[in-house]
Amino acid sequence: MSAKSHRSADAAAGLSQQRVVLEAMRLADSEGIDGASMRKLAAALGAGAMSIYHYVASREELLDAMIDVVFTEIDPPPVDRDWQSAMRLRATSARAALARHPWAIGLMESRTTPGPANLRHREAVASCLRNAGFSIVMSAHATWLLDSYVYGFALQEASLPFETVDELSAMADAVYLPQLPQEEFPYLYESAAALGASGYDPASEFAFGLDLVLAALEPLRDSAPRGS
Repeated sequence: MSAKSHRSADAAAGLSQQRVVLEAMRLADSEGIDGASMRKLAAALGAGAMSIYHYVASREELLDAMIDVVFTEIDPPPVDRDWQSAMRLRATSARAALARHPWAIGLMESRTTPGPANLRHREAVASCLRNAGFSIVMSAHATWLLDSYVYGFALQEASLPFETVDELSAMADAVYLPQLPQEEFPYLYESAAALGASGYDPASEFAFGLDLVLAALEPLRDSAPRGS
């Protein structure tokens, strides 16, 4: 088939690079990253495999594009906030994006040809930290620490066997406590019973840990914020 014929067929099918990438993300959201294979993607779009390669030259290029869309969903640190507030907003937004796309957690740092949204976001983070008075090296430390915290929390959160506080409370009574003989595991039993009865929400741990990380970084700034 000629290039002109390919374009005509793609137009008739409503294909575009954006549609290919968004459909791949939809598959990954519902089936995991392996669900977004080129074969399954072509089938979901009702197109031939060769049509897909017209828009993304390889599987790696597709992953680059998918991760770039995830970065568009993460708010960069705003320039009109103090650095802690700005990085808190960015971390909270990243956690929410990764909750929508858990397949992306292990791919966020793996791209060797990052897309424009990826690069713009990283530039905004570097700018926020440098302008707050962090040295180049300390900015790198802060970025690694914050990203590791966000990715680690998102990964743990995605693997939890419950989704709501009510489900956790029910599991504490029906699943966890029966496995914890009180005489053998007194502290675990005490914790499971108390937290289950109190409506404890593990989601609240994100803000608690993030505040500790940001507070620990504050005294490591080398100078006052630029322009202060």
